[in-house]
Amino acid sequence: MSTPTVDPSDLALFAHVADAGSFSKAADRLSLPKSTVSRRLSALESLLGERLMLRTTRRLTVTEFGAAVLEHARQVVAEVDSTLALAQHRQAEPSGVLRVSLPGDVAMLVLGNAIAEFALRHPKVTLELDLSPRKVDLMAENVDLAVRMGELADDAHLGARRLVTFHGALYASPAWAKAHAQLTHPSELAGERCTLHALVLGARAGEPPPWSLSWRDAQGGLEVWTGMPTRRTLANSPAMLLQLAAAGLGVTAVADFFAYPYLRNGTLVQVLPGWTLPPVPAWAVFPERRLMPAKTRAFIDTLVNALAPCREHEAAADLRHSLPALRPVAEPLPSPAAATTMAAAPQLEQTP
Repeated sequence: MSTPTVDPSDLALFAHVADAGSFSKAADRLSLPKSTVSRRLSALESLLGERLMLRTTRRLTVTEFGAAVLEHARQVVAEVDSTLALAQHRQAEPSGVLRVSLPGDVAMLVLGNAIAEFALRHPKVTLELDLSPRKVDLMAENVDLAVRMGELADDAHLGARRLVTFHGALYASPAWAKAHAQLTHPSELAGERCTLHALVLGARAGEPPPWSLSWRDAQGGLEVWTGMPTRRTLANSPAMLLQLAAAGLGVTAVADFFAYPYLRNGTLVQVLPGWTLPPVPAWAVFPERRLMPAKTRAFIDTLVNALAPCREHEAAADLRHSLPALRPVAEPLPSPAAATTMAAAPQLEQTP
């Protein structure tokens, strides 16, 4: 015996009739003929095998069974109303104050133009940008959106969307790389006798996190080195580290995408090709709400579009980092578009 299938629209119709108290009022509200409302409700009762309402010339009375069904019917109406509200909400023009917390370097190196375009496109939105390195409390500080790097802690009050994953490696000026061409392993950056200068991303408080670099050889073997360079300059800004590296001060560990403009103009080269940093995801984090404000949704769309080149570079980096070291020290990284041709380059020799 097959299970009867109930049309959710008939349940919603029943809820409207029960709430209106008459077929005529419900028909008027739904812009349907009264005969149609009565016929569909009778068909629903036949399908369920019990009466939902008792009809007299003066009133309608919901039966005990009808009261149980009515609870579910009202949920159907609520879901339909929520769907319509969502559609209307998405069509609404973004407006109001939008408070956003962003890592300063991501904002300046990647998002500057996109933020300006967002402000011009949505004149009814007042942007308040917090570029400080501290981790803001979105709920307590009434922040609409934050861009955060790395893995996220579980928080039932927050939602998140992954924007991109940054890959990184070691970079230095061509002159520094040539002067230290004897460098063959990241462990040579540490130790009492080390004379090599490193440019290290400083922590908000306490000691900076150590560098963690991995190498995959042609046979798929993996080597991981974790340590802190002995001679170092600290800065809490990747942009500053890149400028210091380009000036020849030392070697730094930064995201490939941030280094790419310097590679393109020849002021930086990759050091120890094949040694890579752990991937770092970037997230859009926001208070969990039933309906996201239009201003927040529009800004997330802006972030997604602005980071599209990063995602192209991410795909190239995934391919590049899955291969053994194939490039000499002074050779710049390929462009994202060229990276897809790397797998078909067997003539390249492995770095010893």
